[in-house]
Amino acid sequence: MSETPIAPTRDEDVPAYWRALGLPGLADIHVHFMPEPMLRKVWDYFDHAEEHYGMAWPITYRKDEAGRLDEVRSLGLRGIPALNYAHKPGMAQWLNEWGTEFAARIPDAVHSATFFPEPGSADVVRAALRSGARLFKLHVQVGRFSPLDPLLDEAWAVLAEAGVPVVLHAGSAPLAGEFTGPGAVAEVLRRHPDLALVIAHLGMSEYHAFADLAEAHDRVHLDTTMVGTDFTNQFAPLPDDYLPRLAGLADKVVLGSDFPQIPYPYAHQLEALHRLDLGEDWLRKVLWHNGARLMGLSG
Repeated sequence: MSETPIAPTRDEDVPAYWRALGLPGLADIHVHFMPEPMLRKVWDYFDHAEEHYGMAWPITYRKDEAGRLDEVRSLGLRGIPALNYAHKPGMAQWLNEWGTEFAARIPDAVHSATFFPEPGSADVVRAALRSGARLFKLHVQVGRFSPLDPLLDEAWAVLAEAGVPVVLHAGSAPLAGEFTGPGAVAEVLRRHPDLALVIAHLGMSEYHAFADLAEAHDRVHLDTTMVGTDFTNQFAPLPDDYLPRLAGLADKVVLGSDFPQIPYPYAHQLEALHRLDLGEDWLRKVLWHNGARLMGLSG
């Protein structure tokens, strides 16, 4: 008889949890490793979170790079994304060069890249793909751009042809922006239906509208980043009528965490998913199989 998984409440309980599910580890698609100057600016932003969000956002994993790598490996991540996102012209190339260097020295890294609406954005994407990038990240609210910006159109076409997944933060929570929301994303997918988009945070808080896109497009997925946690339930809880849809999207929901910029232990993300009570098969797909497929991980 297999062991019954018990929802982890401490990080040291996490490996026993995924082992009880019969998994080789975790496939977390939403993890941030960044150049030190950028990371310090991100942490400074969250140190002043009450000014932005009206609530504190303490960073649980404020460690140096070596310490953060030790953390994710001890939790059982079998691939380590280094998601970065540009917020101004000229930034993406620098971030991608750092991402290439990170992937070269970290054997279990998932080579990650970004791009921005600027002249030559498609060339930036092509260069990143040639260097080995297999995961991209865009952040609509931080970057203050529309996914429909004409300067992005060729870049989207390149990525659709390549089939490389793009983690896209386009939902309007925890902060809405001028260009957040599902409308522009729906139009991008109409123009580029083969795009492999991973909608960050399940599209928080437009959960149903982004689920519509995942149901309508074969390559659109949703990541679980911060969803269902005690923290986000304060301002963007999942609607009760959403859980059946989430169950039906079992093959399209991917584990995400936002490590290290999370205000609680990593284990709490898994605890939050466990208490949705969608079953062990759903958990196996979400915690490992879907993310491993998208990131090309093996057990």
